[in-house]
Amino acid sequence: MKRKNLVSTSVNEHPDVFVSEFRGVRSLHLASDINADVSCAPIQGSMRLAVPDQIELEYVQQMNLWMLFNMLPKHIVQLGLGAASLTKFCYRNFPDSLVTAVDLNPKVIKMCREQFKLPEDDERLQVFEMDALDYVRNPVRHGKMDVLQVDLYDAEAEGPVLDSPEFYEACAACLTSEGMMTVNLFANDVQRRKNIEAMQRFFDVVVWLPEVHDANVVAIAFKTAPEIDFEILYQRAAILRVNYKLQAPIWVNGLKAWMLREDD
Repeated sequence: MKRKNLVSTSVNEHPDVFVSEFRGVRSLHLASDINADVSCAPIQGSMRLAVPDQIELEYVQQMNLWMLFNMLPKHIVQLGLGAASLTKFCYRNFPDSLVTAVDLNPKVIKMCREQFKLPEDDERLQVFEMDALDYVRNPVRHGKMDVLQVDLYDAEAEGPVLDSPEFYEACAACLTSEGMMTVNLFANDVQRRKNIEAMQRFFDVVVWLPEVHDANVVAIAFKTAPEIDFEILYQRAAILRVNYKLQAPIWVNGLKAWMLREDD
């Protein structure tokens, strides 16, 4: 595996950022005292060099689960930039939407622009260097977002860095009445249940897909419970698979399996 350090800075309050490349896939990592050996550092995001605007990782694709329910969002927000996969995807594929990303670490933003083809800000794209909790707690943003995608992890990646009821209450407040939030829950069972229960306090319905590689579970929280017609969802999923290279039919299978569990 070819690795190289690309960021060197005297700003010590944020983890350093480095990339690895293996078989045509470039990945972003955060350094930490625990992960002194960079080969053991968790992957924060990946990009296939031949198709940089496609989403490489399965769980990151699943973060677009909301596309089964709304293909005309006005404002899409990503909390936690990662390797900018979701931000780039939404920017390229939703030309009539505002796209916002929020990340606390300026080194991540810099690396995404230098090595992961994140575009510069323009009239549709804004990337904020700030704390995600401060972003969602600001009343000026409440009721403004159609889609909120949450993938917030530090260098150790032992669980979401923001998981309190107060955080999820603020996320719900940011959404429109029909808004949706997807959350990556890379965590143990106790942490995952804690996050889901916190979401359930402020959303009509919270659904989660089966676990994929490396213990990633993606949940979707609906501000207002949708009407579910699986025949229609499978039709939409087929379109997403062809047009956007997303494994959307598997998502519908996961939604159906969740509903059957809930009915037992």
